[in-house]
Amino acid sequence: MTLLAATQLELYKIFSRPRTYIAFVVIVVLVGAIQFGIYTEGQTMIDAATQNLQDTFDFSGNLLNGFLTSFMILNMLWVHVPFLVALVTGDLISGEAASGTLRLLLTRSVSRTEWVVAKFIAAVIYSCILVVLLGALSLILGKMLFGFGDLMVIRDTINILPEQDVLWRFYAAFGYGLLAMLVVAALSFFFSALADNSIGPIVGTMGVVIAFTVFSTLDVSFFRVMRPFLFTTYMGEWKSFFDFEPDYMKIFRSGAVLAAHVVGLFLLTLLWFKRKDILT
Repeated sequence: MTLLAATQLELYKIFSRPRTYIAFVVIVVLVGAIQFGIYTEGQTMIDAATQNLQDTFDFSGNLLNGFLTSFMILNMLWVHVPFLVALVTGDLISGEAASGTLRLLLTRSVSRTEWVVAKFIAAVIYSCILVVLLGALSLILGKMLFGFGDLMVIRDTINILPEQDVLWRFYAAFGYGLLAMLVVAALSFFFSALADNSIGPIVGTMGVVIAFTVFSTLDVSFFRVMRPFLFTTYMGEWKSFFDFEPDYMKIFRSGAVLAAHVVGLFLLTLLWFKRKDILT
């Protein structure tokens, strides 16, 4: 069996499981619900957020638009997407062990290395589809309900980004977000190689993500020392694309750290699985 055939088989197995579609349904429902909620109460939210600024600045034009709602969705849902990624990727190897098919699969004309690579490629493709769905649905629904316009982003400063300068920022932000989700996929994939059931890798991955997120955000001296070594420190760097002048060097360094985590976790998985005793 070739690597391409093995990858196609793994993709078939992923998309033949009902749990795979739970993630897609959750994305559709959440994005739709958030967009509808903003459609009904959005102007009130905008007025409340800019109330203190209206005495100083004159706001005109369509502040409540599809770009703003998509940005709000990004802020809300990146917290939940890791679970949807781990829901499937955490089952890729451990699910085979739990069902008793692991030994049978490895008797085929495919090496352990090719088998792990095929499964990881399938995990990457699934993660890509999930992020693309989130991005496309957010922007398309936002365009349909609100239209597009200039984007107001309140971070350390207030950035008003002109409409013609916004769309590429979303593409870049979703691309960076995909890299962050691949770290989660690689982590759950590694845990999946260690376990013989699917619950452990999923819960373990979310436990690590939640713990690291807390460590990355708490302003405590001990945690400040740890931050540079935690991948969650770099996952939110997608927001830098919405600075008026993005710090591309900082974004590149953060992306390189995330990419190193993906490669490192994959190599650990491969090393572990090549030595894994599947006979006991």
